[in-house]
Amino acid sequence: MLENTNVKTLDKVVVRFSGDSGDGMQLAGNIFTNVSAGLGNQVSTFPDYPAEIRAPQGSLGGVSGFQVSVGTGVHTPGDNCDVLLAMNAAALKTNCKFLKPGGVVIIDSDSFKEADLKKALYTTDDPIKELGINAQVVEVPVTTITKAALADSGLDNKSMLKCRNIFALGLVCWLFDRPLEAALHILKNKFAKKPAIFEANAKVLQAGYDYGHNIHASVNTYRIESPEPKPGVYTDINGNTATAWGLIMASEKCGRPLFLGSYPITPATDILHELAKRKDLGVKACQMEDEIAGVCSAIGASFAGDLAVTSTSGPGLALKSEGIGLAVMAELPLVVIDVQRGGPSTGLPTKTEQTDLMQALYGRNGESPVAVVAPASPTDCFDMAFEACRIAVEHTTPVILLSDAFIGNGASAWRIPTADEYPAIKTPDIPVDMLADGSWKPYKRTDNLGRYWPMSGTDGAQHRLGGLEKDVVSGAISTDGANHEKMVELRREKIARIANDIPALEVMGNPDSDTLLVGWGGTYGHLRTAAEELCRQGKPVAFAQFRYINPLPANTGEVLARYKKIIVAELNTGMFADYLQCRYPDAHILRINKVQGQPFSVSEVVERTEKLMED
Repeated sequence: MLENTNVKTLDKVVVRFSGDSGDGMQLAGNIFTNVSAGLGNQVSTFPDYPAEIRAPQGSLGGVSGFQVSVGTGVHTPGDNCDVLLAMNAAALKTNCKFLKPGGVVIIDSDSFKEADLKKALYTTDDPIKELGINAQVVEVPVTTITKAALADSGLDNKSMLKCRNIFALGLVCWLFDRPLEAALHILKNKFAKKPAIFEANAKVLQAGYDYGHNIHASVNTYRIESPEPKPGVYTDINGNTATAWGLIMASEKCGRPLFLGSYPITPATDILHELAKRKDLGVKACQMEDEIAGVCSAIGASFAGDLAVTSTSGPGLALKSEGIGLAVMAELPLVVIDVQRGGPSTGLPTKTEQTDLMQALYGRNGESPVAVVAPASPTDCFDMAFEACRIAVEHTTPVILLSDAFIGNGASAWRIPTADEYPAIKTPDIPVDMLADGSWKPYKRTDNLGRYWPMSGTDGAQHRLGGLEKDVVSGAISTDGANHEKMVELRREKIARIANDIPALEVMGNPDSDTLLVGWGGTYGHLRTAAEELCRQGKPVAFAQFRYINPLPANTGEVLARYKKIIVAELNTGMFADYLQCRYPDAHILRINKVQGQPFSVSEVVERTEKLMED
């Protein structure tokens, strides 16, 4: 066998899996990601789901993609890929635009017949030439080899075809020198109750890997340089799962049971799924009949003393608004998770946007302030879910966690933390002496203006709360105008004081720049990488990403005042830019906006930032 000399050594590589929505591209991509994360590689993924639930097989509308970047210094899934796996003609046509010149294309030649080309709207019988692809093309009869490998398995034709994605995974694992043992372990767990299916997938995984060895002299392979990882247990984790686990950690740290009242909605449903599996950790997850029932059940749980959460996306947040207002009036801890998607109305359920910001800040009747936070990455979802719970409990307020479909569905490598890495959450229990002398009242306040939060059944703490305005101390219904104004100001000031209890805004990049690139939430990876690229090009720019939205970090005004130009990049028409401009009218705020249901690419942020810096 010839020695392979076509080895590229890179600090990071990007792979894009693409095929029909039933071809298992998300599974293959997730396994590859998990294997890489287990090796200590940094990873970032972008599952690109089709907009249609089940488009016709082989059609352009039914293509599902999964892109992953693996290596060192990885903050995004990458603008373009080094390797494109296309399981059919439609997948090649819709995804070839993401391929780097000179990259590698792997196609299932069995799925490029005349009928396949016709379905994908090709006009010639040479798709590579028609699409103008400049790459190494590896034509592999994936379907034929898969069926041959499983000829004696006893599986029917349909079941054998479902293994094509695992053959392709084996080939990609060979291409990047990934060990099959880790992939086999994942498959064994997945098909634990179906040993025949596991054996079939294990066989085709090895067949794909072996096929790579047989062609190794004719195609580039890749060696990925990685730093020595911090000791610990690593896995890949998507944002929704990290959010669920962060809630569980918060429950442990505050000593209150976790309750989730939720209604399924894309792309937030996985949080409900994950928590429903955690009864062993004392989690109570209830699928309610609608969004309103979801938030109201959570409010009931908070009345009773549970750490209460409800999860949703934009349309559900609108339906929950009256319930959130009740939690504001009752001043109860409540975490509302909004995994944002394209809107309005049903909008683009499988696509990402940051268009719920104003709804989160102001989308309730009356003066109804709540805290708002936003995770910056899939792994940061764990930390910010924990932080949302901490703020909600310690300040007795609703907190809205603004995630989005990009980081909710996307994954990053994560070192599983230990419990002692996170602080205790201080529940505002009623002091024993107040209960003893009867001085406790429902709206008697703590030092940070929060209420005390008694557990249901606490002796001496019987009380009633509802949606009507309360007396400033006793909690009795009050229609007095002066009392109402005082309560409005107290609720507002309570949220404002949270600024004293959150980290200061950090600035990265060139400290001598007169331009600050600003983002919030899940755009972090793309904006940070763009800022680093601009600095490498000798175009100094500083960078700051907001994870705390209401209140803003206490040093926000001081930071913004240091820069002549502040460029706010966000996946909406300028909501956060408007928010900052309103609070800091002297700041020179410019905008980069995108509302296409897709995340930023690094190149477009670089290009548009350069233009704004030059103007």
